Amino acid sequence: MFATDLSMDPVDLAVEAEARGLDSIYLPEHTHIPTSRLTPPPTGDEELAQEYKRSLDPLVVLAAAAARTTTLRLGTGVMLPAQREPIVTAKAIATLQNLSGGRFCAGIGFGWNEDEMADHGVDYGTRRAHTREHMLAMQALWRDEVASFDGAHVRISPSWSWPKPDIDVPVLLGGGAGPKMFAHIAEYANGWIPIGGAGLSTAIPEFKSAVAAAGRDPESMEIVPFGSLPDPGKLEHFASIGVTEVVMRVPSAGRDVVMPILDEQAALVADLR
Repeated sequence: MFATDLSMDPVDLAVEAEARGLDSIYLPEHTHIPTSRLTPPPTGDEELAQEYKRSLDPLVVLAAAAARTTTLRLGTGVMLPAQREPIVTAKAIATLQNLSGGRFCAGIGFGWNEDEMADHGVDYGTRRAHTREHMLAMQALWRDEVASFDGAHVRISPSWSWPKPDIDVPVLLGGGAGPKMFAHIAEYANGWIPIGGAGLSTAIPEFKSAVAAAGRDPESMEIVPFGSLPDPGKLEHFASIGVTEVVMRVPSAGRDVVMPILDEQAALVADLR
């Protein structure tokens, strides 16, 4: 759900999802939306939906959700590392991972809003390079007793930073299929977030081949399509081609709108188990 100050309380949504036997909740982020609107909406709509302007900080929400749930996976879907300071973000994520008992999942993306990232000092053409270096720097802080990083966009002198995650933070990278995307995933991620689900029968073998060519185990990779419209046939098809998790969408709306849809989705999943 696009959690906002007007939507159903996302912590309550997490509690209700867990109570219905669902497995995870993912929340997106936008730090702000400049009014200039130089970048067209990614949805193809003429006007950007209100929820983009009002999104909550996902790490804060997921920390609150961690305190009221016990099994639910707590993910960002997606966080924008290029727009985040990596030292502070690494500490926040490591803290959340440990306080939640290892339930956090970092779903990340390169970003699409040129106006937004410009205010963070990120040029649209270098957003992938920023994302890569920010993630590699955070992983060094999570992993190394004395961590450092020396890149074009991130420089960290040899430093101490705790906590270290007790359980490794899984990283899922979102975006369209292709050699560049798969190379990024093979280098510093644990799986792929395709949007929707079209073309996965062809794309998944290509993805696994690229991962294997990079020297990593393709069967260890997660494949987690976002925003699919669920039905039994589609979910069974996804399972047969190697999809590991499906993230269904509920609207950015009040409880009276969200809960009936959540109940329908939970019933669908229960029927397949």
